[in-house]
Amino acid sequence: MTTLTKTEGAPSPTGAGSFLSVRDLHVRFSTEDGIVKAVNNLSFDVERGKTLGIVGESGSGKSVTNLAILGLHNPRSTEITGEITLDGQELTGASEKTMESLRGNKMAMIFQDPLTALSPYYTIGRQIGEPFRKHTGASKREARERAIEMLEKVGIPHPKTRVDDYPHQFSGGMRQRAMIAMALVCDPDLLIADEPTTALDVTVQAQILDLLKDLQQEFGSAIIFITHDLGVIANMADDIMVMYGGRAVERGTTGEVLRAPQHPYTWGLLSSMPRLGGDVSQKLRPIEGTPPSLLNPPSGCPFHPRCEFKDKVPGGVSCTGDRPLLPEGRGAACHLTPEQKRTYFIEQIKPRLG
Repeated sequence: MTTLTKTEGAPSPTGAGSFLSVRDLHVRFSTEDGIVKAVNNLSFDVERGKTLGIVGESGSGKSVTNLAILGLHNPRSTEITGEITLDGQELTGASEKTMESLRGNKMAMIFQDPLTALSPYYTIGRQIGEPFRKHTGASKREARERAIEMLEKVGIPHPKTRVDDYPHQFSGGMRQRAMIAMALVCDPDLLIADEPTTALDVTVQAQILDLLKDLQQEFGSAIIFITHDLGVIANMADDIMVMYGGRAVERGTTGEVLRAPQHPYTWGLLSSMPRLGGDVSQKLRPIEGTPPSLLNPPSGCPFHPRCEFKDKVPGGVSCTGDRPLLPEGRGAACHLTPEQKRTYFIEQIKPRLG
């Protein structure tokens, strides 16, 4: 079992009333090249019936964070410190038996690639029904009926016959729907969706997003939606947390972050997106450079090697030496003043967005 220990001097549990509260989370991986600092000093909350969108490039720590919540990291190579509380229950230091009783029951995950997450050796119905039998004590017949019910709920045609199909007999969109059915079979209170629409075409993507929203209304689940696509988040999330280099660099409601982003990294993400109805001859503006190495993360602000505004900060503050802090509530971990953020966004970034 991965060991979680409380961190000395961790922030007070301001999210004590939240359904999921994460405080001062750190995740470290031991490798032959050294210690990978995958997640650093991360705190956030998720309320019942609400969706938190976690956005960032590959390697920013999104999936690592949520695997830590589920207790799915390899205990032999992973060190996790911090506080994770689910509906008032401490997951910090919880036994593997406790975590097994929660996974698939009180909390569940939709993985990014259903073809690798689903076993090719068992039917779809058996894989959906297995967690239902484990957590409810249902019989095989009851589990099969529940699997058919869930397949129908997620929009699989002819569920009574397709329940006996194998994953390779399903299309990509249908496999993703089956994964959603498996995750929701025990009506979990927390659903983590790890880029569930990345490999799907836009039509199926829209159907999956609508399905998740409908099922959230029905079950009242809290959802963490992980993606690198701010366009998806705009239609899905109530709140957004932007991650970079294993840290949260900006957070706020979806409207706040998308209408008036405050961090240069968020500006870069928005600027690199194609615009519906925009000038097709205009080139997209990618973020220069590459994500940082988490073996040797940059000093100061982790984004400073790629930031076009690093020389604009007020005198006496260094982006390369002083690490900016993320304030409680709405805000961004950036040394630019509030007035600078407003000015640069309106005058330089907003015109790029069209």
